[in-house]
Amino acid sequence: MNKQLGIGAALAVAAATLMGSAALAEETLVINSFGGSYEKTHRDLVITPFEEEYGVKVKVITAYSSDTLAQLRAQKDNPQFDVVHFSGGLETTAAAEGLLAPIKPEELTHYDEMYPFAVAGLDKGVGPMYSTAVIGLLYNTEAVPEAPTSWKDLADPAYADHVLLTDAAGNTYGMLGMLMINKVAGGTLDDITPGLDFIKSILPTSTIVAKSPEIQQNFAQGNAWIAPYAQDYAYTLTKAGLPVKFTLPKEGGVIAPITVNLVAGRPNRELALKFIDFSIRAEASRGWAEALRYSPTNRTVELPDDVAAEVTVGEEAAAKLVTFDAETISKNKPEWNEAWTRAIAR
Repeated sequence: MNKQLGIGAALAVAAATLMGSAALAEETLVINSFGGSYEKTHRDLVITPFEEEYGVKVKVITAYSSDTLAQLRAQKDNPQFDVVHFSGGLETTAAAEGLLAPIKPEELTHYDEMYPFAVAGLDKGVGPMYSTAVIGLLYNTEAVPEAPTSWKDLADPAYADHVLLTDAAGNTYGMLGMLMINKVAGGTLDDITPGLDFIKSILPTSTIVAKSPEIQQNFAQGNAWIAPYAQDYAYTLTKAGLPVKFTLPKEGGVIAPITVNLVAGRPNRELALKFIDFSIRAEASRGWAEALRYSPTNRTVELPDDVAAEVTVGEEAAAKLVTFDAETISKNKPEWNEAWTRAIAR
């Protein structure tokens, strides 16, 4: 009898230990972030406050979007991330491959505070946009005293020899800018010929660069007066002492989503959802705008005037934002890259 009690007690202890280990594991959330100053801001606005609020540990793995997608694919049968962040549209690819889990609106307490575009893909597994970069026009305020008002202004003879374009084949923002030019020129995602024809028409007096540091270099040297690119990079240039501002053309701007997503097949869904919900609250959305000039996706955010002037905010401005279908872009990108390369060949 005592022996049986001893065995029973030992089993109980073992079971309690296992339960305790499981509980401990569930109190650790594994996420990715993008490194550098971005990750520092991420910790300040979301990660550390979440740990303090819920008494949990958030393990951060530095991994950019493409690397994160590769890891999710490799770990499909045994995922190691609980929550993943994407920029540039890869969340749509991940969701289509079943790597991300759908979220119900009622599972997010801040759902009703979000702009509709920011939560449009929840049922498909695409997590909410906790902030967004907006692609519009950057311009040199000394060379161009009045802000350009249209994407068509890229063809204005007043800017000849000072238009800067970003390679659409190698840069996500460059591709989104080209697609917006195509839309304004009368094209669609089924036909990008109008956009390419517009690009070809301004090529003789334009410069094409591949990466963002080249944009800063060209503005610093006075070569660039106007360029399609992201509003947050205008802030980067301003901090570098350059007279550059961002403007949203009358035809609108392009959303470059930054999303927080629920990984499929993980045991601690409830804690992961709390983190996602915490990421989209107004305080965080405001913080991203103040720190890096990303546009808020939470409609209730109130910004200081100086910050509001440098981002896309408010119902009227949000209504002018365009989202291009990420699946269509992914499917057509190889063909578009070839068409772009032929178009810019000189």
